[in-house]
Amino acid sequence: MPKKAVVTVHPAYRIGEISPRLYGSFLEPIGTMVNGTMYNPKHPTADDKGFRRDFIEALKQTPIPAVRLPGGNFVSGWDWKDSIGPMEQRKAHLDLAWRQYIPNDVGHDEYLQWAERVGFEPLYTINLGTGDINDAIYITEYTNHEGGTYWSDLRRKYGHEKPYGVKLWYLGNEMDGPWQIGSWEKDPRGYGIRANEVSKAMKWVDGGIETAVCVSSSPFLAHYPQWDLEVLQECYEAVDYVSMHHYHSAPEGDFAALLGGSVFFEDYINTEIALCDFVQTKCRSPRRMLLSFDEYGCMIRPNRPLRPGYGPHNLYMDHYNFPTRKYIRHDPDNMLMPGMPPMGRHGDMPMALANTSVLLAFLRHADRVKVGCMTGGLGTLAAASREHIWRSAGYYPFTQLMTYGRGVSMRTSVDCDTFDIPGYAIDDNSQYYRHEGLPFIDTAAALDEEKGELAVFAINRNWEASNDVSIDVSGFEGWSFVEHIQLYSDDPNAANTYENPDAIIPTANKEAKFECGKVSANLKSLSWNVFRFKK
Repeated sequence: MPKKAVVTVHPAYRIGEISPRLYGSFLEPIGTMVNGTMYNPKHPTADDKGFRRDFIEALKQTPIPAVRLPGGNFVSGWDWKDSIGPMEQRKAHLDLAWRQYIPNDVGHDEYLQWAERVGFEPLYTINLGTGDINDAIYITEYTNHEGGTYWSDLRRKYGHEKPYGVKLWYLGNEMDGPWQIGSWEKDPRGYGIRANEVSKAMKWVDGGIETAVCVSSSPFLAHYPQWDLEVLQECYEAVDYVSMHHYHSAPEGDFAALLGGSVFFEDYINTEIALCDFVQTKCRSPRRMLLSFDEYGCMIRPNRPLRPGYGPHNLYMDHYNFPTRKYIRHDPDNMLMPGMPPMGRHGDMPMALANTSVLLAFLRHADRVKVGCMTGGLGTLAAASREHIWRSAGYYPFTQLMTYGRGVSMRTSVDCDTFDIPGYAIDDNSQYYRHEGLPFIDTAAALDEEKGELAVFAINRNWEASNDVSIDVSGFEGWSFVEHIQLYSDDPNAANTYENPDAIIPTANKEAKFECGKVSANLKSLSWNVFRFKK
Protein backbone atom coordinates (compact mmCIF):
# COMPACT_ATOMS: atom_id res chain seq x y z
CA MET A 1 0.00 0.00 0.00
CA PRO A 2 1.50 3.41 -0.93
CA LYS A 3 2.26 5.80 1.89
CA LYS A 4 -0.24 8.59 2.42
CA ALA A 5 0.54 11.45 0.06
CA VAL A 6 0.58 15.05 1.30
CA VAL A 7 -0.07 17.94 -1.10
CA THR A 8 0.40 21.43 0.32
CA VAL A 9 -0.72 24.70 -1.27
CA HIS A 10 -0.08 28.08 0.37
CA PRO A 11 -1.35 31.50 -0.77
CA ALA A 12 2.14 33.02 -0.53
CA TYR A 13 3.69 30.84 -3.22
CA ARG A 14 2.61 31.95 -6.66
CA ILE A 15 4.02 31.06 -10.05
CA GLY A 16 2.29 33.45 -12.43
CA GLU A 17 -0.87 34.42 -14.26
CA ILE A 18 -2.53 31.62 -16.23
CA SER A 19 -3.27 32.53 -19.83
CA PRO A 20 -6.58 31.17 -21.19
CA ARG A 21 -4.64 30.30 -24.37
CA LEU A 22 -2.94 27.54 -22.38
CA TYR A 23 -5.96 25.33 -23.09
CA GLY A 24 -5.98 25.65 -26.87
CA SER A 25 -6.00 23.07 -29.66
CA PHE A 26 -4.28 22.55 -32.99
CA LEU A 27 -5.87 22.02 -36.42
CA GLU A 28 -4.20 20.89 -39.66
CA PRO A 29 -5.76 19.30 -42.77
CA ILE A 30 -4.43 15.81 -42.12
CA GLY A 31 -6.74 12.84 -42.51
CA THR A 32 -10.20 13.76 -41.21
CA MET A 33 -9.24 16.70 -38.97
CA VAL A 34 -10.58 19.17 -41.56
CA ASN A 35 -12.06 16.99 -44.31
CA GLY A 36 -14.85 15.03 -42.69
CA THR A 37 -14.87 16.33 -39.14
CA MET A 38 -14.80 20.13 -39.52
CA TYR A 39 -15.99 20.26 -43.13
CA ASN A 40 -18.41 18.05 -45.05
CA PRO A 41 -20.88 19.82 -47.37
CA LYS A 42 -22.82 16.54 -47.82
CA HIS A 43 -23.40 16.03 -44.11
CA PRO A 44 -27.01 16.30 -42.89
CA THR A 45 -26.01 19.11 -40.53
CA ALA A 46 -23.83 21.04 -43.04
CA ASP A 47 -24.29 24.82 -42.95
CA ASP A 48 -23.97 27.32 -45.81
CA LYS A 49 -20.15 26.97 -45.75
CA GLY A 50 -20.17 23.17 -45.63
CA PHE A 51 -19.18 23.10 -41.94
CA ARG A 52 -20.71 20.39 -39.78
CA ARG A 53 -23.14 22.07 -37.41
CA ASP A 54 -23.06 19.11 -35.03
CA PHE A 55 -19.30 19.58 -34.59
CA ILE A 56 -19.67 23.35 -34.18
CA GLU A 57 -22.41 22.97 -31.58
CA ALA A 58 -20.41 20.40 -29.62
CA LEU A 59 -17.40 22.72 -29.49
CA LYS A 60 -19.56 25.72 -28.57
CA GLN A 61 -20.64 23.83 -25.46
CA THR A 62 -17.02 23.87 -24.25
CA PRO A 63 -14.95 26.83 -23.02
CA ILE A 64 -12.38 26.30 -25.85
CA PRO A 65 -10.28 29.50 -25.93
CA ALA A 66 -8.07 29.23 -29.02
CA VAL A 67 -7.02 27.03 -31.95
CA ARG A 68 -3.79 27.24 -33.91
CA LEU A 69 -4.43 26.78 -37.63
CA PRO A 70 -4.21 25.97 -40.57
CA GLY A 71 -1.05 23.91 -39.91
CA GLY A 72 1.40 22.36 -39.36
CA ASN A 73 3.74 21.02 -42.03
CA PHE A 74 0.99 21.64 -44.58
CA VAL A 75 1.34 25.39 -44.33
CA SER A 76 4.98 25.50 -45.53
CA GLY A 77 3.86 24.75 -49.08
CA TRP A 78 0.45 26.47 -49.02
CA ASP A 79 -0.25 29.70 -50.89
CA TRP A 80 -3.10 31.33 -49.01
CA LYS A 81 -3.89 33.59 -52.00
CA ASP A 82 -5.03 30.54 -54.00
CA SER A 83 -7.61 29.73 -51.32
CA ILE A 84 -9.67 32.94 -51.28
CA GLY A 85 -12.53 34.18 -53.45
CA PRO A 86 -15.14 32.26 -55.47
CA MET A 87 -14.73 28.51 -55.24
CA GLU A 88 -14.51 28.05 -59.01
CA GLN A 89 -11.51 30.40 -59.17
CA ARG A 90 -9.46 28.66 -56.49
CA LYS A 91 -6.40 26.64 -57.40
CA ALA A 92 -5.88 23.03 -56.41
CA HIS A 93 -2.36 22.01 -55.36
CA LEU A 94 -0.37 19.05 -54.19
CA ASP A 95 0.35 19.04 -50.47
CA LEU A 96 3.93 17.76 -50.43
CA ALA A 97 3.95 17.41 -46.65
CA TRP A 98 1.14 14.85 -46.40
CA ARG A 99 0.85 13.53 -49.97
CA GLN A 100 -2.67 14.79 -50.58
CA TYR A 101 -4.54 16.99 -53.04
CA ILE A 102 -5.59 20.36 -51.61
CA PRO A 103 -8.59 21.71 -53.57
CA ASN A 104 -8.74 24.78 -51.28
CA ASP A 105 -12.47 24.38 -50.66
CA VAL A 106 -11.48 25.16 -47.06
CA GLY A 107 -9.38 28.29 -47.45
CA HIS A 108 -8.08 31.24 -45.47
CA ASP A 109 -11.51 32.82 -44.96
CA GLU A 110 -13.19 29.51 -44.14
CA TYR A 111 -10.71 28.78 -41.35
CA LEU A 112 -11.26 32.20 -39.78
CA GLN A 113 -15.04 32.18 -40.28
CA TRP A 114 -15.22 28.72 -38.72
CA ALA A 115 -13.38 30.19 -35.72
CA GLU A 116 -16.01 32.93 -35.54
CA ARG A 117 -18.86 30.42 -35.67
CA VAL A 118 -17.40 28.28 -32.90
CA GLY A 119 -16.30 31.29 -30.87
CA PHE A 120 -12.57 30.78 -30.24
CA GLU A 121 -9.49 32.90 -30.96
CA PRO A 122 -7.62 31.82 -34.12
CA LEU A 123 -3.83 31.61 -33.78
CA TYR A 124 -2.59 31.81 -37.36
CA THR A 125 0.50 30.18 -38.92
CA ILE A 126 1.96 31.75 -42.05
CA ASN A 127 4.12 30.12 -44.72
CA LEU A 128 7.81 30.89 -44.29
CA GLY A 129 8.88 27.79 -46.18
CA THR A 130 7.99 28.72 -49.76
CA GLY A 131 6.42 32.05 -48.73
CA ASP A 132 8.20 35.40 -48.69
CA ILE A 133 7.96 38.70 -46.84
CA ASN A 134 5.34 40.10 -49.23
CA ASP A 135 3.08 37.11 -48.55
CA ALA A 136 3.32 37.93 -44.85
CA ILE A 137 2.53 41.60 -45.42
CA TYR A 138 -0.40 40.86 -47.71
CA ILE A 139 -2.00 38.23 -45.47
CA THR A 140 -1.82 40.61 -42.49
CA GLU A 141 -3.34 43.40 -44.56
CA TYR A 142 -6.09 41.16 -45.99
CA THR A 143 -6.91 39.77 -42.56
CA ASN A 144 -6.61 42.72 -40.21
CA HIS A 145 -6.66 46.05 -42.11
CA GLU A 146 -9.91 48.02 -42.08
CA GLY A 147 -10.06 48.87 -45.79
CA GLY A 148 -8.85 51.23 -48.50
CA THR A 149 -6.11 48.97 -49.88
CA TYR A 150 -6.15 46.25 -52.53
CA TRP A 151 -5.94 43.33 -50.09
CA SER A 152 -8.27 44.69 -47.40
CA ASP A 153 -10.84 45.69 -50.00
CA LEU A 154 -10.55 42.24 -51.55
CA ARG A 155 -11.55 40.73 -48.20
CA ARG A 156 -14.59 43.02 -48.15
CA LYS A 157 -15.44 42.10 -51.73
CA TYR A 158 -15.32 38.42 -50.78
CA GLY A 159 -17.90 38.95 -48.07
CA HIS A 160 -16.18 39.83 -44.79
CA GLU A 161 -16.64 43.54 -44.21
CA LYS A 162 -14.84 43.85 -40.91
CA PRO A 163 -11.25 42.78 -40.22
CA TYR A 164 -10.81 39.38 -38.60
CA GLY A 165 -8.49 40.87 -35.99
CA VAL A 166 -6.10 37.92 -35.70
CA LYS A 167 -3.82 38.74 -32.78
CA LEU A 168 -1.11 36.02 -32.64
CA TRP A 169 0.80 34.98 -35.77
CA TYR A 170 3.32 32.12 -36.08
CA LEU A 171 6.31 32.82 -38.33
CA GLY A 172 6.33 29.49 -40.12
CA ASN A 173 6.08 25.96 -38.79
CA GLU A 174 8.96 23.82 -37.47
CA MET A 175 11.39 25.68 -39.70
CA ASP A 176 14.36 23.71 -38.33
CA GLY A 177 12.92 20.35 -39.39
CA PRO A 178 14.61 18.41 -42.22
CA TRP A 179 11.10 17.21 -43.13
CA GLN A 180 9.89 20.80 -43.68
CA ILE A 181 9.34 22.27 -47.15
CA GLY A 182 11.78 25.18 -47.46
CA SER A 183 13.52 24.11 -44.25
CA TRP A 184 15.96 26.51 -42.60
CA GLU A 185 17.66 23.61 -40.83
CA LYS A 186 21.07 24.47 -42.28
CA ASP A 187 20.73 28.22 -41.79
CA PRO A 188 19.36 29.20 -38.36
CA ARG A 189 20.85 32.67 -38.61
CA GLY A 190 19.15 33.16 -41.98
CA TYR A 191 15.80 32.13 -40.52
CA GLY A 192 16.34 34.42 -37.53
CA ILE A 193 17.00 37.36 -39.85
CA ARG A 194 13.95 36.47 -42.00
CA ALA A 195 11.75 36.17 -38.88
CA ASN A 196 13.03 39.52 -37.64
CA GLU A 197 12.16 41.27 -40.90
CA VAL A 198 8.81 39.52 -41.36
CA SER A 199 7.72 40.22 -37.79
CA LYS A 200 8.76 43.84 -38.13
CA ALA A 201 6.82 44.27 -41.39
CA MET A 202 3.70 42.52 -40.10
CA LYS A 203 3.68 44.75 -37.02
CA TRP A 204 4.01 47.80 -39.27
CA VAL A 205 0.79 46.67 -40.97
CA ASP A 206 -0.92 46.09 -37.60
CA GLY A 207 0.82 47.37 -34.49
CA GLY A 208 -1.46 45.37 -32.19
CA ILE A 209 -0.37 41.87 -33.21
CA GLU A 210 2.02 39.41 -31.57
CA THR A 211 4.39 37.04 -33.32
CA ALA A 212 5.99 33.70 -32.47
CA VAL A 213 9.31 32.47 -33.88
CA CYS A 214 10.14 28.79 -34.38
CA VAL A 215 12.81 27.25 -32.19
CA SER A 216 13.87 23.60 -32.32
CA SER A 217 10.70 21.63 -32.98
CA SER A 218 12.03 18.64 -31.07
CA PRO A 219 14.59 18.25 -28.31
CA PHE A 220 15.72 15.06 -30.11
CA LEU A 221 17.27 16.96 -33.01
CA ALA A 222 21.06 17.07 -33.03
CA HIS A 223 21.19 20.85 -33.52
CA TYR A 224 19.09 21.56 -30.41
CA PRO A 225 19.58 23.94 -28.60
CA GLN A 226 22.31 25.63 -30.67
CA TRP A 227 19.84 26.26 -33.51
CA ASP A 228 17.54 28.11 -31.11
CA LEU A 229 20.38 30.29 -29.86
CA GLU A 230 21.40 31.36 -33.35
CA VAL A 231 17.80 32.16 -34.32
CA LEU A 232 16.98 34.17 -31.22
CA GLN A 233 20.11 36.28 -31.42
CA GLU A 234 18.80 37.67 -34.73
CA CYS A 235 15.17 38.39 -33.83
CA TYR A 236 14.84 38.64 -30.04
CA GLU A 237 13.58 42.23 -30.03
CA ALA A 238 11.05 41.71 -32.84
CA VAL A 239 9.08 38.66 -31.61
CA ASP A 240 6.95 37.89 -28.56
CA TYR A 241 6.97 34.08 -28.24
CA VAL A 242 9.04 31.07 -29.12
CA SER A 243 7.06 28.30 -30.81
CA MET A 244 7.80 24.85 -29.32
CA HIS A 245 6.54 21.42 -30.36
CA HIS A 246 6.96 18.00 -28.80
CA TYR A 247 5.30 14.61 -29.15
CA HIS A 248 6.00 12.06 -26.45
CA SER A 249 5.96 8.35 -27.31
CA ALA A 250 5.76 5.33 -25.03
CA PRO A 251 5.69 1.58 -25.74
CA GLU A 252 2.47 -0.37 -25.40
CA GLY A 253 1.73 -1.23 -21.77
CA ASP A 254 4.50 0.95 -20.29
CA PHE A 255 2.53 3.17 -17.91
CA ALA A 256 5.66 4.66 -16.36
CA ALA A 257 6.93 5.89 -19.73
CA LEU A 258 3.51 7.15 -20.85
CA LEU A 259 2.31 8.87 -17.67
CA GLY A 260 5.74 10.15 -16.69
CA GLY A 261 6.28 11.70 -20.11
CA SER A 262 5.49 15.22 -18.93
CA VAL A 263 8.93 15.34 -17.28
CA PHE A 264 10.51 15.46 -20.75
CA PHE A 265 8.30 18.43 -21.61
CA GLU A 266 9.51 20.16 -18.45
CA ASP A 267 13.13 19.49 -19.35
CA TYR A 268 12.48 21.09 -22.75
CA ILE A 269 10.72 24.08 -21.13
CA ASN A 270 13.48 24.62 -18.56
CA THR A 271 16.19 24.52 -21.23
CA GLU A 272 14.29 26.95 -23.46
CA ILE A 273 13.67 29.38 -20.60
CA ALA A 274 17.37 29.35 -19.72
CA LEU A 275 18.28 29.90 -23.36
CA CYS A 276 15.83 32.81 -23.77
CA ASP A 277 17.10 34.44 -20.60
CA PHE A 278 20.69 34.04 -21.80
CA VAL A 279 19.84 35.79 -25.08
CA GLN A 280 17.93 38.48 -23.20
CA THR A 281 21.05 39.22 -21.18
CA LYS A 282 23.28 39.06 -24.25
CA CYS A 283 20.99 41.51 -26.08
CA ARG A 284 20.78 43.76 -23.00
CA SER A 285 17.03 43.65 -23.50
CA PRO A 286 14.27 44.46 -20.98
CA ARG A 287 11.91 42.11 -22.91
CA ARG A 288 11.11 38.75 -21.38
CA MET A 289 10.44 36.05 -23.96
CA LEU A 290 7.30 33.94 -23.49
CA LEU A 291 6.77 30.34 -24.55
CA SER A 292 4.11 28.92 -26.86
CA PHE A 293 3.77 25.13 -26.79
CA ASP A 294 1.56 25.12 -29.85
CA GLU A 295 1.81 21.44 -30.80
CA TYR A 296 2.00 18.66 -28.25
CA GLY A 297 0.66 15.24 -27.55
CA CYS A 298 1.36 11.84 -26.04
CA MET A 299 1.02 8.59 -27.92
CA ILE A 300 1.62 4.85 -27.71
CA ARG A 301 3.89 3.50 -30.44
CA PRO A 302 5.55 0.16 -31.01
CA ASN A 303 9.34 0.05 -30.80
CA ARG A 304 11.10 0.03 -34.14
CA PRO A 305 14.41 -1.70 -34.86
CA LEU A 306 17.35 0.60 -34.14
CA ARG A 307 19.90 1.24 -36.86
CA PRO A 308 23.19 2.38 -35.28
CA GLY A 309 24.79 5.17 -37.28
CA TYR A 310 21.65 5.86 -39.25
CA GLY A 311 20.69 9.03 -37.40
CA PRO A 312 17.47 10.99 -36.97
CA HIS A 313 17.98 13.09 -40.11
CA ASN A 314 17.75 10.09 -42.42
CA LEU A 315 14.85 8.73 -40.38
CA TYR A 316 12.84 11.87 -41.06
CA MET A 317 13.80 11.96 -44.71
CA ASP A 318 12.65 8.37 -45.20
CA HIS A 319 9.44 8.92 -43.28
CA TYR A 320 8.32 12.13 -44.96
CA ASN A 321 9.42 11.35 -48.52
CA PHE A 322 6.88 8.50 -48.74
CA PRO A 323 8.66 7.05 -51.81
CA THR A 324 5.93 4.46 -52.46
CA ARG A 325 2.93 6.43 -51.25
CA LYS A 326 0.52 7.93 -53.78
CA TYR A 327 -1.25 11.25 -53.48
CA ILE A 328 -4.71 11.00 -51.92
CA ARG A 329 -7.80 12.93 -52.96
CA HIS A 330 -9.87 13.17 -49.80
CA ASP A 331 -13.61 12.80 -49.78
CA PRO A 332 -14.97 14.64 -46.71
CA ASP A 333 -18.06 12.43 -46.84
CA ASN A 334 -15.93 9.29 -46.43
CA MET A 335 -13.96 9.44 -43.21
CA LEU A 336 -12.20 6.13 -43.87
CA MET A 337 -10.04 7.33 -46.72
CA PRO A 338 -7.96 5.02 -48.94
CA GLY A 339 -4.27 5.08 -48.15
CA MET A 340 -4.79 6.50 -44.65
CA PRO A 341 -5.82 3.72 -42.24
CA PRO A 342 -7.48 4.85 -39.00
CA MET A 343 -5.18 5.29 -36.02
CA GLY A 344 -5.15 2.57 -33.38
CA ARG A 345 -7.58 2.95 -30.51
CA HIS A 346 -6.40 2.72 -26.93
CA GLY A 347 -8.21 3.08 -23.62
CA ASP A 348 -9.41 6.60 -22.86
CA MET A 349 -7.99 7.00 -19.36
CA PRO A 350 -4.24 6.41 -19.94
CA MET A 351 -4.23 8.75 -22.94
CA ALA A 352 -6.32 11.38 -21.15
CA LEU A 353 -4.03 11.29 -18.12
CA ALA A 354 -0.87 11.50 -20.23
CA ASN A 355 -2.03 14.64 -22.06
CA THR A 356 -3.49 16.19 -18.92
CA SER A 357 -0.18 15.63 -17.14
CA VAL A 358 1.47 17.78 -19.81
CA LEU A 359 -1.07 20.52 -19.10
CA LEU A 360 -0.21 20.34 -15.39
CA ALA A 361 3.44 20.83 -16.38
CA PHE A 362 2.44 23.93 -18.35
CA LEU A 363 0.58 25.24 -15.28
CA ARG A 364 3.72 24.77 -13.19
CA HIS A 365 5.45 27.11 -15.67
CA ALA A 366 2.52 29.48 -16.18
CA ASP A 367 4.75 32.52 -15.71
CA ARG A 368 6.45 31.72 -19.05
CA VAL A 369 4.29 29.18 -20.93
CA LYS A 370 1.34 31.20 -22.20
CA VAL A 371 0.04 29.13 -25.11
CA GLY A 372 -0.71 25.41 -25.30
CA CYS A 373 -2.29 23.80 -28.37
CA MET A 374 -3.08 20.12 -27.95
CA THR A 375 -2.83 18.12 -31.15
CA GLY A 376 -6.01 16.10 -31.09
CA GLY A 377 -7.54 18.59 -28.68
CA LEU A 378 -10.56 19.18 -30.91
CA GLY A 379 -11.19 15.43 -31.01
CA THR A 380 -10.79 15.33 -27.25
CA LEU A 381 -13.52 17.96 -26.91
CA ALA A 382 -15.76 16.46 -29.57
CA ALA A 383 -14.91 12.97 -30.80
CA ALA A 384 -16.41 12.41 -34.24
CA SER A 385 -17.33 9.77 -36.77
CA ARG A 386 -19.09 10.31 -40.10
CA GLU A 387 -22.48 10.27 -38.37
CA HIS A 388 -21.97 11.10 -34.71
CA ILE A 389 -20.33 13.29 -32.06
CA TRP A 390 -19.58 12.15 -28.49
CA ARG A 391 -17.29 12.91 -25.56
CA SER A 392 -14.18 10.91 -24.84
CA ALA A 393 -13.02 10.62 -21.23
CA GLY A 394 -10.34 13.22 -22.01
CA TYR A 395 -13.09 15.80 -22.49
CA TYR A 396 -13.63 16.04 -18.76
CA PRO A 397 -10.16 16.95 -17.45
CA PHE A 398 -9.59 19.24 -20.45
CA THR A 399 -12.78 21.25 -19.89
CA GLN A 400 -12.38 21.21 -16.10
CA LEU A 401 -8.95 22.79 -16.50
CA MET A 402 -10.47 25.41 -18.82
CA THR A 403 -13.15 26.13 -16.21
CA TYR A 404 -11.25 25.91 -12.92
CA GLY A 405 -7.63 26.38 -14.01
CA ARG A 406 -7.84 30.18 -14.14
CA GLY A 407 -6.27 33.08 -12.34
CA VAL A 408 -2.87 32.50 -10.75
CA SER A 409 -0.92 29.26 -10.87
CA MET A 410 0.12 28.20 -7.37
CA ARG A 411 3.07 26.07 -6.30
CA THR A 412 2.28 22.67 -4.88
CA SER A 413 4.53 20.76 -2.50
CA VAL A 414 4.12 16.99 -2.84
CA ASP A 415 5.36 14.24 -0.53
CA CYS A 416 4.51 10.80 -1.92
CA ASP A 417 5.96 7.59 -3.30
CA THR A 418 7.93 7.83 -6.53
CA PHE A 419 8.71 5.80 -9.63
CA ASP A 420 11.47 5.69 -12.25
CA ILE A 421 11.47 5.73 -16.05
CA PRO A 422 14.31 3.57 -17.40
CA GLY A 423 15.96 4.91 -20.53
CA TYR A 424 14.33 3.57 -23.68
CA ALA A 425 14.22 4.11 -27.44
CA ILE A 426 11.16 3.99 -29.69
CA ASP A 427 13.24 4.45 -32.84
CA ASP A 428 16.47 6.12 -34.00
CA ASN A 429 15.04 9.53 -33.15
CA SER A 430 12.78 9.13 -30.09
CA GLN A 431 15.33 8.11 -27.47
CA TYR A 432 14.60 8.90 -23.84
CA TYR A 433 17.11 9.15 -21.03
CA ARG A 434 16.47 7.71 -17.58
CA HIS A 435 14.46 9.72 -15.05
CA GLU A 436 14.33 8.82 -11.38
CA GLY A 437 12.14 9.84 -8.46
CA LEU A 438 9.01 11.00 -10.27
CA PRO A 439 6.05 11.53 -7.90
CA PHE A 440 3.12 9.19 -8.41
CA ILE A 441 0.85 12.10 -7.45
CA ASP A 442 1.17 14.72 -10.21
CA THR A 443 -0.23 18.11 -9.20
CA ALA A 444 -0.89 21.76 -10.02
CA ALA A 445 -3.17 24.42 -8.53
CA ALA A 446 -5.00 27.58 -9.62
CA LEU A 447 -6.25 30.51 -7.54
CA ASP A 448 -9.05 32.59 -9.05
CA GLU A 449 -9.03 35.64 -6.79
CA GLU A 450 -11.85 37.36 -8.67
CA LYS A 451 -14.22 34.46 -7.97
CA GLY A 452 -12.67 33.55 -4.63
CA GLU A 453 -11.98 29.99 -5.75
CA LEU A 454 -9.04 27.60 -5.44
CA ALA A 455 -8.65 24.40 -7.46
CA VAL A 456 -6.06 21.71 -6.75
CA PHE A 457 -5.55 19.23 -9.60
CA ALA A 458 -4.08 15.78 -8.99
CA ILE A 459 -3.38 12.72 -11.12
CA ASN A 460 -2.65 9.42 -9.46
CA ARG A 461 -0.19 7.95 -11.95
CA ASN A 462 0.11 4.72 -9.98
CA TRP A 463 -1.09 1.98 -12.33
CA GLU A 464 -1.28 -0.63 -9.56
CA ALA A 465 -2.81 1.00 -6.48
CA SER A 466 -5.02 3.75 -5.15
CA ASN A 467 -3.46 6.31 -2.80
CA ASP A 468 -4.74 8.10 0.29
CA VAL A 469 -3.95 11.80 0.14
CA SER A 470 -4.11 14.87 2.37
CA ILE A 471 -4.66 18.19 0.57
CA ASP A 472 -3.34 20.84 2.98
CA VAL A 473 -4.78 24.31 2.27
CA SER A 474 -4.69 25.48 5.89
CA GLY A 475 -2.86 28.62 4.74
CA PHE A 476 -6.10 29.72 3.09
CA GLU A 477 -7.69 30.64 6.42
CA GLY A 478 -11.47 30.72 6.43
CA TRP A 479 -11.87 28.91 3.12
CA SER A 480 -14.36 26.06 2.75
CA PHE A 481 -14.18 22.80 0.83
CA VAL A 482 -16.60 22.53 -2.12
CA GLU A 483 -16.09 19.12 -3.71
CA HIS A 484 -13.75 16.39 -4.87
CA ILE A 485 -14.38 15.48 -8.54
CA GLN A 486 -12.83 12.20 -9.67
CA LEU A 487 -12.53 10.45 -13.03
CA TYR A 488 -11.29 6.88 -13.34
CA SER A 489 -12.06 3.45 -14.74
CA ASP A 490 -11.31 0.03 -13.35
CA ASP A 491 -10.60 -1.06 -16.93
CA PRO A 492 -7.64 0.83 -18.52
CA ASN A 493 -8.86 -0.32 -21.96
CA ALA A 494 -12.33 1.17 -21.50
CA ALA A 495 -13.36 3.99 -23.84
CA ASN A 496 -16.38 6.19 -24.38
CA THR A 497 -18.19 5.66 -27.68
CA TYR A 498 -21.31 7.08 -29.29
CA GLU A 499 -23.15 3.90 -28.34
CA ASN A 500 -21.78 3.99 -24.77
CA PRO A 501 -20.93 7.64 -24.07
CA ASP A 502 -20.92 7.26 -20.28
CA ALA A 503 -18.46 4.39 -19.91
CA ILE A 504 -16.13 6.87 -18.15
CA ILE A 505 -17.65 9.98 -16.57
CA PRO A 506 -16.71 12.10 -13.55
CA THR A 507 -18.25 11.49 -10.17
CA ALA A 508 -18.20 13.26 -6.82
CA ASN A 509 -16.29 11.55 -4.03
CA LYS A 510 -18.69 11.87 -1.10
CA GLU A 511 -16.21 10.22 1.27
CA ALA A 512 -13.71 13.10 1.15
CA LYS A 513 -13.37 14.76 4.60
CA PHE A 514 -12.37 18.36 5.38
CA GLU A 515 -11.02 19.23 8.83
CA CYS A 516 -8.62 21.92 10.06
CA GLY A 517 -7.83 23.12 6.55
CA LYS A 518 -7.04 19.66 5.17
CA VAL A 519 -8.95 17.33 2.87
CA SER A 520 -8.49 13.60 3.35
CA ALA A 521 -9.45 11.52 0.33
CA ASN A 522 -8.54 8.44 -1.66
CA LEU A 523 -7.24 8.81 -5.21
CA LYS A 524 -8.13 5.84 -7.37
CA SER A 525 -5.47 4.14 -9.46
CA LEU A 526 -4.96 5.96 -12.80
CA SER A 527 -7.35 8.74 -11.85
CA TRP A 528 -7.89 12.44 -12.47
CA ASN A 529 -8.97 14.53 -9.47
CA VAL A 530 -10.10 18.11 -8.86
CA PHE A 531 -10.37 19.51 -5.32
CA ARG A 532 -12.34 22.76 -5.20
CA PHE A 533 -12.34 25.34 -2.39
CA LYS A 534 -14.30 28.57 -1.89
CA LYS A 535 -13.41 31.73 0.03
